[in-house]
Amino acid sequence: MPLKVSSQEEVYKFDIGVQLGLDGYLGDVNESNMFSNPGFAAGASFRYLADARWAIRGVFNTYSLSGNSSKFDNIFPGEQTYEFSSRAYDLGARLEFNFFGYGIGETYKHLRRWSPYVALGLGFTYSTCDGENAFAPNIPMAIGVKYKLKERWNLGIEFSMTKVFGDKVDGELRDLYQIKSSFLKNTDWYSNLSISISYEFGKRCVTCHYVD
Repeated sequence: MPLKVSSQEEVYKFDIGVQLGLDGYLGDVNESNMFSNPGFAAGASFRYLADARWAIRGVFNTYSLSGNSSKFDNIFPGEQTYEFSSRAYDLGARLEFNFFGYGIGETYKHLRRWSPYVALGLGFTYSTCDGENAFAPNIPMAIGVKYKLKERWNLGIEFSMTKVFGDKVDGELRDLYQIKSSFLKNTDWYSNLSISISYEFGKRCVTCHYVD
């Protein structure tokens, strides 16, 4: 006969969360230290929990990005220095993989209440800088660790790097070495080191079968 897990081992299909952290920029005026001008990042996320290893996560983040070339040894034509400040908005989807089976319920699967994970996705960046607006696709890449505080509450820490397929996150600061950029060859990246908390909902019907 089928056996159902007890109410104390319930598992869920979705989670919703928020994240806060520091962001950084790599590009025309900063080619080495992504946190030389740290800014504030905040966001929200929604996950579909496919199983204990895989999840699909929708993410919306906002970033305050800035850079100042006077902090580095780069010498631009005419020995000019450049700086900028911009606001960026990021909307995308990621595929997450947990290295361990993650969770508290379904004890027969030997789940752990913590796991490192990696994520890769696709998204879009909208940025505004010095009155110039830009829209470009991006690819986010992330590593992190998640920990289950309680049955439905999760705490996470994550570091992500996002490659922007455009060269306008820093406004008009493009081709400072007179090397023309393109869709695939450009310099704008941003990073995010964040802490998140999320809440699971949507009970999953879990039934296991055995043979006498």
